[in-house]
Amino acid sequence: MSKVVIADDEGELRGLIAEALTQQGCQVFQASDGLEALELIETTAGVTLLLSDVRMPRMDGYLLAEKALAQSPELKILMLTGYAIEQPPSSVLRAREVRVLRKPFELSRLCQLVGDMLARP
Repeated sequence: MSKVVIADDEGELRGLIAEALTQQGCQVFQASDGLEALELIETTAGVTLLLSDVRMPRMDGYLLAEKALAQSPELKILMLTGYAIEQPPSSVLRAREVRVLRKPFELSRLCQLVGDMLARP
């Protein structure tokens, strides 16, 4: 069972995503900001995917992704944004395959993308 951390300050959206991924067989952990998500990644063994909003209070998604990769170098990352798709700001993230999905999106599209990412070695 894949372990996924979802970081998004929009509680309703986070809950919908969590429900959809749980139905796909993922074990889902939810965080309302980057600091909570980083703590979950540090304290939960075997997290395979970080799904994070780009813009959040206390710690944005890109800084979260960078810090999470320092803890778990094999972590896969999917960023969600309602803004124009932007290039990750750090060379660490540009060197990795960080996927970006623009809001609004269909839950089926998100589930397909997550499934594809988790299927890759």
